[in-house]
Amino acid sequence: MMAILSPSLNRPLQDRHGRTISYLRISVTDRCDLRCRYCMSEKMTFLPRSALLSLEEIAIIAERFIARGVNKIRLSGGEPLVRRDVGELVRRLGRHVGTGLDELTMTTNGNALVEHSAAMVAAGMRRINVSLDSLDAETFRYITRHGDVARVTAGILAARDAGLSVKINMVALKGLNEDHIAPMLDWCIAEGLDLTLIETMPLGQIDEDRADRFVPLTAVLDDLSGKFPLVRDSHRSGGPARYWRVDGTTTKLGLISPLTGNFCDTCNRVRLTTEGVLYTCLGHDDKVDLKAVLREQGVDGLDAALDAAMLTKPARHDFDIDAAAPAVARHMSVTGG
Repeated sequence: MMAILSPSLNRPLQDRHGRTISYLRISVTDRCDLRCRYCMSEKMTFLPRSALLSLEEIAIIAERFIARGVNKIRLSGGEPLVRRDVGELVRRLGRHVGTGLDELTMTTNGNALVEHSAAMVAAGMRRINVSLDSLDAETFRYITRHGDVARVTAGILAARDAGLSVKINMVALKGLNEDHIAPMLDWCIAEGLDLTLIETMPLGQIDEDRADRFVPLTAVLDDLSGKFPLVRDSHRSGGPARYWRVDGTTTKLGLISPLTGNFCDTCNRVRLTTEGVLYTCLGHDDKVDLKAVLREQGVDGLDAALDAAMLTKPARHDFDIDAAAPAVARHMSVTGG
């Protein structure tokens, strides 16, 4: 892959509400080797490979974002590590860490971390998020439909031992894993990991009613505060989480609460799908097709497209967990989780 960092007009990206965009999330694939019930239907139809951005095109677009002031990039999916040669993309973008990028990270389901962790560290990655909704084998298999929690926890510990800082992402699900949250925090404390809890979001049609599974994190925090010495912490990771520190440990507890604690006023994020569509909000359908721009106009056309995209970013999402239909039809795996 050749490097593309055009010298032209590297103005910071700012939306019409005065928010500076400094964080790009990239879905490198919509495919996943799990089928988490809150994220996907059991039988998914994935995009044909011919519809996807090439890894070269992803890198070119990402580097234009870096030139325009984006200092954090997260690779996601689907499951990013199922895409062949994704390590080449990690290596290329990793070269910008310290010279444009403050951080290159990844969200993964952990299935392939044993094989990939050392290479990720060598490429410049220092921190990852791993989706893990229960440590109980039976519950984990039910939520993911066929996952093996032992494989995932082995990958998490391999990543930690390779030098990656690991944060566990856990979606709170009523009737499934409410009682597993405190044990998860205990495990994270014991293993030197961080934990972020997430409210389920109405994205894409699934086989269950999300309202039946919704757990407000306000109630979860009240419960955990009675069991752990939680101290409010000013730590910021670049995303929407609010943090608490478990006093006397290295573990931080984050809460991402798009329904009970809207954080849109400070949103600094945009998302690039695996087929090259830029969404400026997870909960809206406003979009710009960067793949078409890149293929028709080349790198020079990207700047005008990015400026146009900034004008479409809404003030806030409109998530309603009780609505009859999801906020948007696309699944999280398409936009990038």
